[in-house]
Amino acid sequence: MTETTTPVTRFAVPGRIAVNGRAATVWQTATLTEIRRETPHAATFRLAVPAWAGHLPGQHLMLRLTAADGYVAQRHYSIASAPDDSGHIELTLDRVPDGEVSGWFHTVARPGDTVQVRGPLSGFFAWPGDRPALLLGAGSGVVPLMSMVRYHRARGLALPLRMLVSARSPAELIYAAELGAETTPVFTRSAPTGVAVGRMTAAHVAPLLAEQPAGGWEAYVCGSNGFAEHASRLLVAAGQPVERIRIERFG
Repeated sequence: MTETTTPVTRFAVPGRIAVNGRAATVWQTATLTEIRRETPHAATFRLAVPAWAGHLPGQHLMLRLTAADGYVAQRHYSIASAPDDSGHIELTLDRVPDGEVSGWFHTVARPGDTVQVRGPLSGFFAWPGDRPALLLGAGSGVVPLMSMVRYHRARGLALPLRMLVSARSPAELIYAAELGAETTPVFTRSAPTGVAVGRMTAAHVAPLLAEQPAGGWEAYVCGSNGFAEHASRLLVAAGQPVERIRIERFG
């Protein structure tokens, strides 16, 4: 999960992708079909949305819950699944303390329950698979990035794609069993034997910028405000052009 907000940053956002205006405004009924535990605090929720218009990796949606007394709660969530024609989409949600929507998903929701969704929304963070992608995420910031990784794999794209993802520990690394050679995990609190513990540093980022693919990287950064600023500065210091850094932040 990432519960997103419009980013406020001095880094430029190039190549904004147009969003289907009708799809972005029409609410649809989504039926929960599966729940998969990812970490002690995060789970993936698979939703059937038969009339889903499709999305690009990196886009998000608006989700609406309505209580029996008519109270309505709405949140933005990144889409975790790669685009396909299955009529399903997936959201991976951290359980946020006192979170109305995430709390409902983690404690109440069961397959067969329905929610309302509209989207996809926002083209600023979308990756259409047409350029090399360098992905930096922390915690649940990996969610929209994983949509890109899955898309890259499903399409068998030859374009280079690399991901650096930060987590507190191996147990808190979302999608750990699914990550492959394209991903380098960084652990900030505890790590497997022989793996250094600490924040993402220039030592993680600089080698990727030193050997860039043809045309250079398009960098995507997603995580908390603090992580987004830190990771973006590492990229710039390593030589990544500021106009080719896209940021999505939350919290």
